Amino acid sequence: MPRGDKSKYTDKQERKADHIAEGYEDQGVSEKEAERRAWATVNKESGGGNKSGSGRGKKDTHVSSKKGGRIGGEASANRPKEERSASAKKAAATRKRHENEQHSSH
Repeated sequence: MPRGDKSKYTDKQERKADHIAEGYEDQGVSEKEAERRAWATVNKESGGGNKSGSGRGKKDTHVSSKKGGRIGGEASANRPKEERSASAKKAAATRKRHENEQHSSH
């Protein structure tokens, strides 16, 4: 089996990798890099390809997913309420401005 061959992965592992890659692409990571990170995450959580033979698969750990979720809002949570509120108001104003700019340009 050549390196990078995905034939030994289960459908669930492939779906998981696709989902993770989409998340990275939404953050602006290139398609190739997103794919690489996604498969690295799947490998870390499930120990590689699980296809072939009854009882051969290992249970998945969700260590990376948990870590990502935990880290996700950390920066925001450490800021004072007033600062978060001001940031949210500024973001809302920006979204509204962008929306108006889009509608006027058509």
